[in-house]
Amino acid sequence: MTAYFIRRFLLIIPTFIGITIMVFTITRFVPGGPIERIIQQAQQMQSASGAGPAGMGERGSQPLSESQIQQLKEYYGFDKPVLVSYAEWLGKVFTGDLGTSTRYYDPVWDMIKRRIPISLYFGVLTMILVYGVCIPLGLAKAIKHKSLFDNVSSVIVFIGYAIPGWVAGVLLLMLFSSTWEIFPLGGLTSDLFFEFTLWEKIVDIAWHTVLPLAAYMVGSFTVMTFLMKNTVMDNLASDYVRTAIAKGLPFRKAVFRHALRNSLIPIATHFGNNISIILTGSFLIEKVFNIDGMGLLGYESVVDRDYPVVMGILVISSLLLMIGNILSDICVAIVDPRVQFK
Repeated sequence: MTAYFIRRFLLIIPTFIGITIMVFTITRFVPGGPIERIIQQAQQMQSASGAGPAGMGERGSQPLSESQIQQLKEYYGFDKPVLVSYAEWLGKVFTGDLGTSTRYYDPVWDMIKRRIPISLYFGVLTMILVYGVCIPLGLAKAIKHKSLFDNVSSVIVFIGYAIPGWVAGVLLLMLFSSTWEIFPLGGLTSDLFFEFTLWEKIVDIAWHTVLPLAAYMVGSFTVMTFLMKNTVMDNLASDYVRTAIAKGLPFRKAVFRHALRNSLIPIATHFGNNISIILTGSFLIEKVFNIDGMGLLGYESVVDRDYPVVMGILVISSLLLMIGNILSDICVAIVDPRVQFK
């Protein structure tokens, strides 16, 4: 098993190179990059200054000369072949340099580093609540299948699944923030946060967390609940559980000693995949609640064609996804001793 996981870790390198070189190449051919943005800003400044087409001379609508455009290409590294530029970028990544934002001119790592605690905060809380609620709820629904509790909870869960997280966020804001004014309209802290005592800061953050956290849980809550329920029902109907009950083992012990552990195997396979979601988050939910996290940063960087930031977020998310897949295999091996990776 050790050799298997060593091979999996070694496969991270070619997979990482394949993912990043594909996205890096795409960013070179997508219009609207930093050079085009600078040209557009120059045109707007020229129009605002009152210089019409006559003031533009022979260049027509082009406010920058060819030499200026060439200098911009050299500055942003667009004057070199794609593979050469990628090799230079990859070399900087291995030294911990993710580049500089072409939009805000700040180091990419500093921009990401400021938002990691926020995304981790919501991601970890969401995962704890989802697993802490969905596993017991799915187990209870499987045991009480077709009962009133199962039917009512299924209706509630399916209604939540039918509503996207960001739509639920808007509804929660309209109801609890705008109409009833119970929770704040957005953000993670109040305006006077730094003047509060430690306990007041904790209460303030918790007060701002309730609605975004509820919106985060809406989507994944349903999938995990019914996955747990269906798996438990399959195991309860299997021969080994029925044989154990027939031999006199109480139903409660048959569920918790036999069916439950095998039912956790599909849950364990999803655990590692959720690691990347902890950091990436949901840009729509962050946009609705005005939370400056990784999801919103990634969305804005794509819209603004801020390619260094896009690549920096891709580096972190792709590595987390691949490491998460390996963690999923480890979780499966822990839950199911029959699994032997070779």
